[in-house]
Amino acid sequence: MSRIGKKPVPIPSGVTVTLEDGSVTVKGPKGQLEAALVDLVNVSTEGDEVVVKPINDTKLARSAWGMTRTIIANMIQGVTEG
Repeated sequence: MSRIGKKPVPIPSGVTVTLEDGSVTVKGPKGQLEAALVDLVNVSTEGDEVVVKPINDTKLARSAWGMTRTIIANMIQGVTEG
């Protein structure tokens, strides 16, 4: 189980996260970033957090789980801190 993937990504105030058709868009005070999502994970927003979960327990899905969570966290950091 991914230690990184288990942690939800907090969404700070002033940042919006939009999920649609295999992509995630993060808008904040310092700009907008967009990234494609792999089909091996499910990404959802729950309140003020982004939650990433693998669709199955294969090694590839578990590695995509942690990587996707890290990419989204870095996108949020990029639009807030630069």
